[in-house]
Amino acid sequence: MTIGVGGSDFATELAAIRSQRDAVPPIGAEEHARRVAAAQARMAELGIAALWLDGTTNLAWLTGLRHGQSERPVGAVLPVRGALTYLCPEFEVEKLKTMLAIPGEVRGWEEDESPYALFSDILRSTDVAGGTVALDDMARMFVAEGMRAALPNHHFIASGPVTSHLRQRKSEHEVALLRQAMGMTLEIQAAAARCMREGVTTTEVSAFIDAAHRKAGFDTGSMFSLVLFGEASAYPHGVPYPQTLRDGDVVLIDTGAPLHGYVSDITRSYVFGTPSQRQRDIWNLDHAAQAAGIAVAKPGITGGAIDDAVRGVVVAAGFGPGHKVPGLPHRAGHGIGMDVHEAPYFVKGGTEVLAAGVTGSIEPTIAIYGEFGIRLEDHIVITETGAAWLTPPAKSVDDPFGRD
Repeated sequence: MTIGVGGSDFATELAAIRSQRDAVPPIGAEEHARRVAAAQARMAELGIAALWLDGTTNLAWLTGLRHGQSERPVGAVLPVRGALTYLCPEFEVEKLKTMLAIPGEVRGWEEDESPYALFSDILRSTDVAGGTVALDDMARMFVAEGMRAALPNHHFIASGPVTSHLRQRKSEHEVALLRQAMGMTLEIQAAAARCMREGVTTTEVSAFIDAAHRKAGFDTGSMFSLVLFGEASAYPHGVPYPQTLRDGDVVLIDTGAPLHGYVSDITRSYVFGTPSQRQRDIWNLDHAAQAAGIAVAKPGITGGAIDDAVRGVVVAAGFGPGHKVPGLPHRAGHGIGMDVHEAPYFVKGGTEVLAAGVTGSIEPTIAIYGEFGIRLEDHIVITETGAAWLTPPAKSVDDPFGRD
């Protein structure tokens, strides 16, 4: 039997979980103020007169305001100089004032008025009568088109050169939040493994993982919980039906949740029972591919080079070529922060150069349809001299949660 797999139950493991929510404090108003200043400096560098932040993660990251998106635009206007102005429906103005981490005027539009006309008024009131406006690149199309129509004399670009550029390089505080969140989810992964027994269903495991994240102190339950047994583990994004665990099955669990807005994302694959030689060989190959990714990660390297290193190990073993299955059908990894998938992406041909402070996953899947799949996912932070794991990678096929 694989060490650390089986031998316990959901009730026992859930009872043992303690909240770790306060281990690292959330991002405070002072840090958000520094981010606003950094955004304005970047805007000045690029010749951007104003930035629209929709109710997206960009708004939350920059200002601390977490609102979400609906058919009624809510967000903030940041001029290259001066204070933020918030925009929302008039009936939300008073509520929004209670949600602000960074102060600013809150202006509302009535139900029979145009939010885009108000957006235009806000720009004029901040001395932005023309020039380039960066629109939140996560805004919906109807919002972007409405704003363009209201300001025909302005030039519009996506916000990525400001928002993604700044968000990619994490502060020490952000790295600490990610490291804490990842470690908490890794503990939940290990607890779930101890609950495995023949006849348990993927639905039961997912319910435990959700409850465990809540009890551990995350902002919510599991943001996602991919639990796959046996042949279903070969499908990187799962299958639309539950499975029941049998002796000898591969178990693949990919899960995470937000902690103070920063998201964990850990995948573990192991065998319920005794690994066959085939399972052992593929697990070891995936482990080697993941290790090859961190071995090349350092400042100045591209995301494409990480994918090349990871994929090269898999292809050299006779899989692929490229993205073909049996083999590694997806990119080697993705950036992470307040979004579980964010720039930069470690994808074949990627030319974006990585800098110290970038965080992201290395998560090769070796997918063999009709048999099983193995994915091992951990996250790294690029350091000044190389890269470091945010969580210890899986130890071995026989002892996946062991510590050296």
